[in-house]
Amino acid sequence: MSDMMLDATGLKCPLPVLKAGKALRQVPPGGTLEVLSTDPGAVEDFAAFCETGGHELLEQTVDDGIFRFLIRAAG
Repeated sequence: MSDMMLDATGLKCPLPVLKAGKALRQVPPGGTLEVLSTDPGAVEDFAAFCETGGHELLEQTVDDGIFRFLIRAAG
């Protein structure tokens, strides 16, 4: 169970990552954000986003065209 959930389905790059960055500001350090996206480019985008932002990509799955990312907030 995540601390916060962001539904970014239907949005194209870079909007899912931008919205996730904004949402992570509301998540306590060490908390988790779950993001749903339908943009295949989000796979590479979230990997780079987590690496550069100091966040941890805990899980990455895809089911029926919906990508799910579980991110632990830096801190």
